[in-house]
Amino acid sequence: MRVLVVEDERVLADAIATGLRREAMAVDVAYDGAGALERTGYIDYDVIVLDRDLPKVHGDEVCRRLVAGRTASRILMLTASGEVDDKVEGLELGADDYLAKPFAFMELVARVRALGRRSAPALPPVLERSGIRLDPGKRLVTRDGNEIALTKKEFAVLEELMRAEGAVVSQEDLLDKAWDENIDPFTNVVRVTMMTLRKKLGEPAVIETVPGVGYKL
Repeated sequence: MRVLVVEDERVLADAIATGLRREAMAVDVAYDGAGALERTGYIDYDVIVLDRDLPKVHGDEVCRRLVAGRTASRILMLTASGEVDDKVEGLELGADDYLAKPFAFMELVARVRALGRRSAPALPPVLERSGIRLDPGKRLVTRDGNEIALTKKEFAVLEELMRAEGAVVSQEDLLDKAWDENIDPFTNVVRVTMMTLRKKLGEPAVIETVPGVGYKL
């Protein structure tokens, strides 16, 4: 899942990003509204965590522009106010969800995951295919009932393959969804991650390489 965190309090923004990355999400950060609009102009995010009170371009205006541009991203709006009128106002701007500060981090994670499921065709919270069971909320993967320990990136790659439901996923799409904007597009990290993931999943092999196209499960 690709997430953009837009928050002008840098310590908070970086803490949220670090926490979400630990949950196997690819996370970029913008510290003002202008930076958010710039990034959303060339990157498709599943979820945008958007603070309302932003410099340069206010969070409300960022939300309006994204909605007017028919963004497919789901927007979780953050604000220091938990008053009902403020929540209603934020949702009426086009936000998909609203969370008042201070918040419990695991609630933020749960809301981001719920919105991420809504950014694509509906899929069950727990994914199952070819004897593999993947639970994003618990960060748990099993095959034929046996638990498999995966790194964050291996987990993220496997999740994207399972969400594709048998369709081919390109290396570019895997880089986009499982890594952030700092990754070198010419890196062989996807191939290396796929090798270790296949080894951990064991036999019979379930991940197929489609030459010149990508991978499918």
